[in-house]
Amino acid sequence: MPQRGNIARKYIADEYATHCLSFINPAKIKPFRIVVDAGNGMAGLTLPPVFEKLPLHVTPLYFEPDGSFPNHPASPILVDLQKKISEVKADFGVAFDGDADRMFLIDKNGNQIGGDMVTALVANNLLEKHPGEIILYNLICSRAVPELINRKGGVAIKTRVGHALIKPLMKKHNAIFGGEHSGHFYFRDFWFSDSGLVALLVCLDLLSRSEVELQDKIAEINPYFRSGEINSKVESVKDKIEQIAAYYSDGEQDRMDGLSVAYNDFWFNLRPSNTEPLIRLNVEAVSKELLKKKSDEIVNLIRS
Repeated sequence: MPQRGNIARKYIADEYATHCLSFINPAKIKPFRIVVDAGNGMAGLTLPPVFEKLPLHVTPLYFEPDGSFPNHPASPILVDLQKKISEVKADFGVAFDGDADRMFLIDKNGNQIGGDMVTALVANNLLEKHPGEIILYNLICSRAVPELINRKGGVAIKTRVGHALIKPLMKKHNAIFGGEHSGHFYFRDFWFSDSGLVALLVCLDLLSRSEVELQDKIAEINPYFRSGEINSKVESVKDKIEQIAAYYSDGEQDRMDGLSVAYNDFWFNLRPSNTEPLIRLNVEAVSKELLKKKSDEIVNLIRS
């Protein structure tokens, strides 16, 4: 007769906090004044045991877990956070999504820092402590990301978009870190999984060792201009991608995920939606003027 197993219940918040804090030296963190929007999600449970160990001055927003999300959807809506940052004169703000795997930084002027720039910040910190390590980034990330990784002596590997694709590659390459433009950040020492909290702690560590504020740190590593994702409805995604590929045949092309075309002064990616007849465009250029010109040009081709 097989022996029945046992079920044990244990509250592990303290152990979880201890592991997350192992990525940094809490004694070295500066007493930043920050606003944190937990979005009525899991961050409201996981953040307090961590913040108790840090000298931060935290203004909390929506830390009460509530699956009905009474204040804004589970994906962060930054209006309240931006207003509170200005109101309390915070150094910067932080927002988490409902399950707290994604994290978003907002500077003291209310500007959102893209997930690719947070990837660059985390990579910067990790490579200063662990030179030569492998770091993954998805192909929508700014050129600034692999450029920084290479400058810091790391090994940059480009991936397709999506956690289901990146996590196996993290293990295959034994990568110390991986980041996506969407705000997902993966850590080898977090079981190759994503954690918005660990990403925040690593950024706090980097900023604590820096002489400049968040927005100035970003300016140091971010010389480019990006469109953000532009969605268009088309009759045939496949045909439209081939049309665009033919038009930009003189560029450096790859088909890792949709169509990417690179030139010296700009690049773009076109990807099909997995669920709708939409095509998603991201463009990056060396100037605002070129970004607008090329974005308008490509959108006109897509929608013609």
